Formats: sequence, structure tokens, C-alpha cells
Amino acid sequence: MEKTLHINSLEEYTKQFFDVLISYSPKLISAFIILFVGIYVIRFINRLVKKLMVQRELDPTLSKFLADILNWVLRILLFVTFISKLGIETSSFVAILGAAGLAVGLSLQGSLSNFAGGMLIILFKPFRVGDTIEAQGVIGTVTEIQIFVTKLTSANNQTIFIPNGILSNGIITNFSVAGMRRVDLVFSLSYETNIKEAKEVVLEVMRSHSKVLKNPEPIVVVKDLSDSAIHLAIRPWSKNEDFGEVSSDILENCKAAFDKKGIIIQPFVRENSK
Repeated sequence: MEKTLHINSLEEYTKQFFDVLISYSPKLISAFIILFVGIYVIRFINRLVKKLMVQRELDPTLSKFLADILNWVLRILLFVTFISKLGIETSSFVAILGAAGLAVGLSLQGSLSNFAGGMLIILFKPFRVGDTIEAQGVIGTVTEIQIFVTKLTSANNQTIFIPNGILSNGIITNFSVAGMRRVDLVFSLSYETNIKEAKEVVLEVMRSHSKVLKNPEPIVVVKDLSDSAIHLAIRPWSKNEDFGEVSSDILENCKAAFDKKGIIIQPFVRENSK
């Protein structure tokens, strides 16, 4: 008797299962069709958008960022459409998603600040990849602008990561925008020096250097007359990529020219404190 009842119950459950499956199969099939077609459409749209941005010569960092954002937005919309087609109530799901987003946002305030900073840098472009900048007390060449950090390479080949939040809110000196830089050097000379002769020597050194620009003209002026020395300010201009070489060469060549002319470089004198 119990065995017969058990078999009848099993047959009834099986029949109910197949009835539900048959009645639900149209929704299930249509939902998966939407899912697979949606995945294909998202890939097509993503490729199309990337192609359009390349044709319009948008910044590569901005292009990648916008393409990623669009890709995730379309995926979320597809997922919501998929579960809605399955008959799952989406309003509660959206509420849960919103609450989770708020909790994640509160716990990642620093990261969101860096994200917003990355957005500002990408949109307003205070610098680009390849520019040499000074920010947050470091100088380096920008090698990559990521969403959360900016990657620099220093002159001694150190890799520096600066969070975009503090970078976008701080002072940035971009040495590459104008394409050229002024070298600022100072020589301290003895008071026995003929200033006019010293200036002519320095001008000749700067004009004879192949990488010192003719326009703007290099100049040399008396910067200060201290208690112990005459301070000459030497200001040649060079291309960004020649800045280090010009700085070093002008110092070396001026020293050699001063020695040849008998011009004395005044050593640093520390005043005695009483």
C-alpha cells in the first residue's frame, strides 16, 4: 500500500514538473535567445564604437575608458532584461543593487576620489602620455594614465605611481606643452671680475652650442651683488629632450672659458653667526 502511494506521488510530482517546464519553456527559450543575441550585439557595438573613436582620433586612454564604461552598462542592461524575461521581479533586484552600490561606495571613498580624478585628467588633459611633468614633489615622464593612478618614469628609471585624486587636485607643472624649456644657471664670480667681459664669454659659450635655441635668444644678466660675489644668471633655451645635455654642457664650457680668460669663480662663503 505504502509502495503504491509512493509511486503515485512520484508520478504526480514528475507530471507537475513537466507541466511547469512545458509552460515555462517559452519564457526560458526567449530569455536565452535574448541573452545570446545581446552578447553578440554588445560585442558588435563595442567594436563599432572603438572604430569610430579611432577614426576621430580621440585620446587612446579616453577611448579605452569610454569603451569599458559602455561595455559594462550594456552588460548590466542585458542582465536585467534577461532576468525580467525569466519572470523574476526586477524592482527588488534593482533596490538590492542600489543598496550594495551605496555600501561599496562608502567603503571605497578613496578609490572613488581617484576614479573621479582620473576622469578629470582624461577629460581636461592637463598632460598626456609622453609629457614630462612635476607633481607631488616628483618629476617624471608620463608613461600611462590609468583610471585610478598615473604612472611616471623618473630620469633614473624609477617607476612612480601617483593616485589620480591628489594629482588632479594639486599643482601640476607640465614641461612638454611649450616644446622647449629655459635652463636657469647661476655663476658666482669674484668682485675683481670685469662684468662685461664675463657676460660676453658666457654669451659666446651659449651661442656656440648647437642645441641652444637662437629664438628665444639666450641671455645673461647680473642677478645679485652679494657681500662675497657677483651672481650671473645664465638663461639659454633648449628643446625639452635636450634640457639635461644643455644644462651640463653650459656649466662645463663656461668653467673652461672662465679659466681660459682668468675669470675667478668665487667659492661659497658661509657667514659666521655671532
